[in-house]
Amino acid sequence: MAADAGKPAWPFTPGPMTLEIVGAEGCHLITADGRRILDAGGGAMLVNIGHGRSEPGAAMAKASSALAYAIPPFVTPERTKLVERLKRDWLPKNLTRVFLASGGSEAVEAAVKLARQYHMAKGNTSRWKVIGRSFSYHGATIATLEIGGHTARRTAFRSMTREMPKAPAHYCLRCPLGKTYPTCDVACVDEIEAIVQREGADTIAGIIAEPVVGSSGGALVPPSGYWKRMREICDRHDIVLIADEVISGFGRTGPRFAHEAEGIEVDVMVSAKGMSGGYAPIGGLFASDRIAEPLARIGDAPMFYTYSAHPAACAAADEVLRIMSDEDMLAKAQAAGEKLERRLQRLKQHPNVAEVRGRGMLWGVEVVKDRETLEPFAVPGAVTNKAMKHALDNNVWVYPGGIGVTDLLMLGPPFISGDDEIETMCAVLERAIDQAVA
Repeated sequence: MAADAGKPAWPFTPGPMTLEIVGAEGCHLITADGRRILDAGGGAMLVNIGHGRSEPGAAMAKASSALAYAIPPFVTPERTKLVERLKRDWLPKNLTRVFLASGGSEAVEAAVKLARQYHMAKGNTSRWKVIGRSFSYHGATIATLEIGGHTARRTAFRSMTREMPKAPAHYCLRCPLGKTYPTCDVACVDEIEAIVQREGADTIAGIIAEPVVGSSGGALVPPSGYWKRMREICDRHDIVLIADEVISGFGRTGPRFAHEAEGIEVDVMVSAKGMSGGYAPIGGLFASDRIAEPLARIGDAPMFYTYSAHPAACAAADEVLRIMSDEDMLAKAQAAGEKLERRLQRLKQHPNVAEVRGRGMLWGVEVVKDRETLEPFAVPGAVTNKAMKHALDNNVWVYPGGIGVTDLLMLGPPFISGDDEIETMCAVLERAIDQAVA
């Protein structure tokens, strides 16, 4: 396909679509001209089981042959099987209610609605605000842009949105409060309490946060105690705590879900990417009985979407999660993640690397003009784009991170990545940074 042929399909993508992918296998993408590109970004940090597995496609074909479509409220074998597997093998035990969407943005928007409806059902009609955080991304719909902290993606729509309250992210390298961890006593959590007091607890429906901030913050890991204190704030004020695990869920950061490592339970969780490993578009909202029961009593529920719980997508996700369990993918991810972390330590000495951070198979590298002063480059994102292009020219796909403030490069490779793949992606990334800052 010529580059121009892609323009009608992607009219809002800047620049020509010059890279044509015709296949994929294991950890590699295959281009039309025969290049094998190491997928160090896991696409968009979601290709957990690797590319080219035949089982999900076969499951989708079987499902579609039997039933092309059924409206979401109907029961189908594929929906039942997936929900049963999720509850049995994957979901935290307190999250018993399942709502299936066709992606992460839809799932997050449904979660925002659910928080509002929960309070409406209890008679708290003044509660509608959802507190988000800076350096966050929760989706590209209008509602999800409102709660997210990705200002660059929200700029064009400011007249269509209203600003939701934002708490500072746990960005310890560049603390927005000017403090230093651990002597700060995790003061960024206190800012959440301050927002609740300032806005009025009787106006707050929920708080949404990524347990490990994904591409917008470059794999920001929470300081110890952060989530427990946020849980306490929510309990004190009857605020719905929503964990956005669209990226971090299904083993990407180590445990099944990243918030489990913090020793707390959340009220609502959303996830998507790793749920199907990229084999089909699907996402999920998972809620506790405490949140769902008031809605059931008044007969209210989140609105479904046309392609919610699509039979073929459910079949693909069920097969991917079966593979994850049967082939002990979480253990493979843990082992590969430890190797990736060790190899990335070399980058910490690079004169233009401010920080290497992450968990499991999700890592971010922050690139700066001066690592001592943390001075960024004059044009945020320019170095990221140069490094990404250099890596791609050398047959490695690295995911660009950040929200237009700093330069970030992300690694989120398949869980099946071996020693050779890990060495290659890290070596090429290091050379790409050298070239980009030269």
